[in-house]
Amino acid sequence: MAFMKKYLLPILGIFLAYYYYSANEEFRPEMLRGKRVIVTGASKGIGREMAYHLARMGAHVVVTARSEESLKKVVSRCLELGAASAHYVAGTMENMTFAEQFVAKAGELVGGLDMLILNHINYTPLRVFSNDIHLLRRSLEVNLLSYVVLSTAALPMLKQTNGSIVVVSSVADTAMKAVAGIYNAEASPKEECALEIIKGGALRQDEVYYDNSILTSLLLKNPGRKIMEFLSLKKYNMERFINN
Repeated sequence: MAFMKKYLLPILGIFLAYYYYSANEEFRPEMLRGKRVIVTGASKGIGREMAYHLARMGAHVVVTARSEESLKKVVSRCLELGAASAHYVAGTMENMTFAEQFVAKAGELVGGLDMLILNHINYTPLRVFSNDIHLLRRSLEVNLLSYVVLSTAALPMLKQTNGSIVVVSSVADTAMKAVAGIYNAEASPKEECALEIIKGGALRQDEVYYDNSILTSLLLKNPGRKIMEFLSLKKYNMERFINN
């Protein structure tokens, strides 16, 4: 007990003070000016709102989704809002060849890449698995494998610019409509969520969570969680892991 009072508690207090009160870099819209950004699943919902925010900040925007007509409207609006440039490439993320070629095409259109925002999803019904292997395979391809393919294809360009990859998991308007009556929660406003995601990507934050609940903030910023992550990673020989 004496050891805890003398050493452990002061160390924990210092850690908490640093974690909660250390000055983080403040987001500025000009951080995105001239940046080249891909947004997937951008024909509607939170993806479309992210494209619009990026356009207002003067970014080069490349959007993709399945609906070509919707993408044309998004690109037109992006140009109206002040995008440095705006392009679209329509296609489905069920096709891994398209996913890979799309990244290459986007890089050609804007001359490189600074940020890849992965927002597309295959809406899978929330129900007990009913032996539908085709649906399961499609969900894995769109919601997992295409993310890996897109990220792998983008990495060479992102390494050149010290860019970032942003993965979105949303409870905004469109997502909540898809699970209405099964998952009961208030939908988050997609415009505000989209802006917070962009801020997090620009500041290279590990996690961004849009929620007005104080409890959620406390749980996510729980120092015990961070300490456990730190101690767990200390057990790994990361240099050997990376080299292998």
